[in-house]
Amino acid sequence: MIITAISPLDHGKGKAQVSFDEKEALILYISEIKKLGMEEQMFVSEELYHRLFYEIVGKRAIKRAMHLLEKMDRTEQQLRKKLLEGGYPNELVEEAIAYVKSYHYIDDERYARTFIRLNQDRRSIGRMKMDLFAKGISSDTIDRAINEEYETLPETLIQKLIEKKNFDPDTATRQETAKMYQYLFRKGFSRDEIMHVLKW
Repeated sequence: MIITAISPLDHGKGKAQVSFDEKEALILYISEIKKLGMEEQMFVSEELYHRLFYEIVGKRAIKRAMHLLEKMDRTEQQLRKKLLEGGYPNELVEEAIAYVKSYHYIDDERYARTFIRLNQDRRSIGRMKMDLFAKGISSDTIDRAINEEYETLPETLIQKLIEKKNFDPDTATRQETAKMYQYLFRKGFSRDEIMHVLKW
């Protein structure tokens, strides 16, 4: 195959994208490109491309995944998005994810359980479900985590929220109660849960 272009990346910290006429483009360090004597219109063997793809960029994708997880816990979807944004080929992204999952460095159920434990005193079940689903966690995983980790009664959480808003159901006007109802509904509480606390 032929190298069709070598394009330095503005934000790449000494990196360039190497494009090929028959294979996926790869992002390499300029120092690596020079060391290998790579130039535009140069012929590249299947063997060299395989080494570049798996041994250099593939190993780098795994290291990048590990580094991202050291900085903060992430869901599988979040990690995949970050790696793809980094220009890693899809096959190598999936291999990197499989690697970190095999060592439980990434675990969506663990992430969901931790999220619920940390947020259950200030978010409704509905809101936490929406937040976790948006992070790419499956409904089954979310439901399992909530069933086993959620301890706060919805009414207790609603009571905390209305106290924080200095709202008193006994003295509030109908308009104030309606406004509070909408606020709590947007927080993800059900109609029955809200009505029970608001005495409406």
